[in-house]
Amino acid sequence: MLTIELTTDIIILLAVVTVFTAILAFYIGMSYRKKVAERTIGNAEEKSNKIIDDAIKNAESKKKEIVLEAKEDALKTKNEIDLEVKERRLEIQNLEKRVVQKEEVLDKKSASLDLREEKLLNKTEEAEKMKEEASKAQNKVIEELERISGYTRDEAKDQLLRNLEDELKHESVKLIKEMETKTKEEADKKAKKIIVEAIQRYAADHVAENAVTVVPLPNDEMKGRIIGREGRNIRTLETLTGMELIIDDTPEAVVLSGFNPVRREIARIALEKLIADGRIHPARIEEMVEKATEEVEKVMKEEGENATFDVGVHGLDSTIVRLIGKLKYRTSYGQNILKHSVEVAHLCGTIAAELGLDITKAKRAGLLHDIGKALDQDTEGSHVSLGVDLLKKHGEAKDIINAVEAHHGDVEPETMYAVIVQAADAISAARPGARRETLETYIKRLQKLEEIANEFDGVEKSFAIQAGRELRIAVVPEKVSEADAILMARKVAEKIESELEYPGQIKVSLIRETRTVDYAK
Repeated sequence: MLTIELTTDIIILLAVVTVFTAILAFYIGMSYRKKVAERTIGNAEEKSNKIIDDAIKNAESKKKEIVLEAKEDALKTKNEIDLEVKERRLEIQNLEKRVVQKEEVLDKKSASLDLREEKLLNKTEEAEKMKEEASKAQNKVIEELERISGYTRDEAKDQLLRNLEDELKHESVKLIKEMETKTKEEADKKAKKIIVEAIQRYAADHVAENAVTVVPLPNDEMKGRIIGREGRNIRTLETLTGMELIIDDTPEAVVLSGFNPVRREIARIALEKLIADGRIHPARIEEMVEKATEEVEKVMKEEGENATFDVGVHGLDSTIVRLIGKLKYRTSYGQNILKHSVEVAHLCGTIAAELGLDITKAKRAGLLHDIGKALDQDTEGSHVSLGVDLLKKHGEAKDIINAVEAHHGDVEPETMYAVIVQAADAISAARPGARRETLETYIKRLQKLEEIANEFDGVEKSFAIQAGRELRIAVVPEKVSEADAILMARKVAEKIESELEYPGQIKVSLIRETRTVDYAK
C-alpha cells in the first residue's frame, strides 16, 4: 500500500516537473524569438532608411535634369515665337502698306465720282429744262393739230385705236384666210387622193328599190283566181305575208305594197310560185308561203356569206352573217343597205391601207356599221343602238363597236377606224345616184339653209342652190365689212354643221357688193 502511494507521488512529481520544464522552455523560446525579431526589424529599418535616402538623392538629381531640360525647351520655344512674331509683324506692315495704297486709290476714285456726279446733276438739270421745252413744244404741236384736224386729243386717240383695230382685224382675217386656204389645200389634196383611189378601186352598181313590188301576170284572168271566191285567197295571202295586194286596172300585173322588204320578197316568191303552179287556194297558199320563207332564209344566209367572202371578213357569228344577208332586202333613201355596207367595207379597207392601218379590222367595222338596220323594223330603237347591243352580245372588239356607235356622231370616235367608217359612209351615201330624197325633205332642207343664213345681222338675201349643195348670201355692204364677211361665212358654215344633217358638203358663198349709179344728163 505504501509502495503504491509512493509511486503515485513520484508520478505526480514527475508530471509537475515536466510541466514546469515545458513552461520554462516556452518562455525561453519566446524570449529568443523576440530578440531575433527585434534584430531583424532593426536591419529592415536601416535598409529602408537607406533606400529612402537613395531615392531622395535620385529624385533631386532627376528634378535638376528635368528643370534644366524645361528651361532649354522654354528658351527654344521663345526663340521660335519671337521669329514668328517678327514674320507676322512684317506681314502686317505689308498689309498696312497695301491698305494705305488702296485707300489712296479709293480717295482718288471718290473724288472722280463726285466730279462725275456733279456733271450728271448739271446734265440732268439741262435735260429737265430741255424736257420742259419739248413738252411745251409738243403741247403747242398738239394744240395746232387739234385746231387743224378739228379733233381733241382723246378723240384723235380713239380714232387712231379704231383705225388700228380695223387694220389688225383685217390683217388677222387675212392671215387666217391664208393659213386656212393653205391648210385646206394640203388637206384636200391628201384627202382627195385617198378618196379617189378608194372610189377607183371599188365601184358598185346600185339599183333603187321602192316600197312596192310589181308581180307580172300571164293574163288578166289570173287576177280573179288570186282574189278567189269572196276574196278568200287574197285575204289568206295578205294575212300570211303581212303585205297588201293591190289588184287594179293595171293590165297583167299585181302590186305588193308594204314596208317590210323581207315579207314583201316572201310574198313575191310565193305569188310567183302560185301563178306558175296554177292551183290557188288557202292550203296551197300556206304551203307556198312556207317554201318562200325557207327560200328567203336560205338566200339571206348565202348573201351574208357572199358578202363576208367578198369583203374578206371571217370569223363572224352565224347570226350576224344571216343579218348581213337580211340587209339585201333593206333600203335607205333608195340605197340597198347590203351593197352600201359592202361598198363602205371596201372603202374602209382602201383608206386604211393608205393610212397604214389594219385593213381587215377597217373592213370589218365598215361591213358591220349598219347591221342594226336588219333589226330596226322588228325591234324598237335606233339602228345604231340595236347594232351596238347585237355586237356586244356576240363579243365583238371594242374598237369595232365604237366605230359602229360613232358612225353617225352619236358618240365621239375613240380610234382611227371610227373616223374611217364615218368618211366611207359619207362617201358611199353622198356620191351621185346613191340615194334619193323625198320632195318634202328636200324642200325643208333648202328652207332651213336659208333660215340659218337670214338669222345673221347684215344679210340682205340668201339662196340655196344646186340642190342644196351651195348657199349664196348677199349682205349689205354698209353693215358688213370685208373682214366681217369672211368671219360671217365661217360662222354660217359652223351653224349649218351643228344644226343640219346632209350628205357630202355645202358650199357657203358670201357676196358683198357696192354699186354706185349716176346719170349723165
